Amino acid sequence: MISSIRLQNYRSYLDASFEFEPGVNIVVGPNASGKTNLLEAVMVLSRGSSYRARDNELIRFDKPWARLEGGFDKQERVVKLQAEALPPKVFDIDGKSYRRLGFDRTIPIVYFEPNHLQLLTRGPDQRREYFDDLLERSRIGFKTTLNGYRRTLAQRNALLKRGHVAAKDQIFAWDVRLSELGSQIAIARDELTEQINSNLSKTYSKIAKRKSVAEIRYDSQLKTQSYASQMLHKLQASISLDIERGFTGTGPHREDFVIQLNGQPAGLSASRGETRSLLLALKIFEMRLIEDARGQRPILLLDDVFSELDGSRRKALVDRLAGHQTIITTTDAEAVLEYFSGKHNLITL
Repeated sequence: MISSIRLQNYRSYLDASFEFEPGVNIVVGPNASGKTNLLEAVMVLSRGSSYRARDNELIRFDKPWARLEGGFDKQERVVKLQAEALPPKVFDIDGKSYRRLGFDRTIPIVYFEPNHLQLLTRGPDQRREYFDDLLERSRIGFKTTLNGYRRTLAQRNALLKRGHVAAKDQIFAWDVRLSELGSQIAIARDELTEQINSNLSKTYSKIAKRKSVAEIRYDSQLKTQSYASQMLHKLQASISLDIERGFTGTGPHREDFVIQLNGQPAGLSASRGETRSLLLALKIFEMRLIEDARGQRPILLLDDVFSELDGSRRKALVDRLAGHQTIITTTDAEAVLEYFSGKHNLITL
């Protein structure tokens, strides 16, 4: 759990400090007062990066550096960001310096914000990003595999742009490597959907207060069991088309996740309320997944989510917060406070 934080030259903050309690912390302030920036700072200290910006964008405008300090249980963490220096970001954990945070040095968090409610209706890129991020935070080595795939894909695409003559003697080696990495990603995604589906309908039905079947399907043209060989064959067969287009048209980077409710694509058929219940069920799964994978309860960061949920869904969310340190932002304190009769920490910006 995080007990304190100090932000210097970070986003909208010149120099500010805050203290957190182990239970529920409610951050109240008008729009553009820095609520989301505060949650983002907790995320950077915990997992090493922002979910929405590059490192140099985190530094306050016209300042050469930024610094975050956080107290986590008995551990002190510092993140130093410099606009024009190498390395541009350094982590200090209990006095030891690191250039990046490996899986075992991150602190588990679950972040929930209104844009997540558009997961069903936005494009495949956003769904791939969401589910791949779940795998990065719950499986050791997945991030390395995904980064390797992206680098190999960039190399293949660069080769395609050089035309037939340049590509024909070199591209097979890249296709073999891309297929191997692509298979590992597809298998992990398929296994994740199986995990989600084992309990999604039950959780959704409780939130929606009616029995329903909710499931997620990994939408791929290739069979998971023989993904590498099928992908290699398809890459080789489509070289001419890929050269003409200038990009690789086969692989995990082109695939999607289909979220279904009672056998129908939820993005097309689900009502506003059903969409919110589905996403809430997914976030509850995420909390369990991260806790099981890491052996500790994650810190929950809820960014103005209460304004997007009605009373019954707010209560369904609050019921799952017990035992978790939670930081909630809101512009309307009363809308949140009525759900927390016990002890809570109120922070006003």
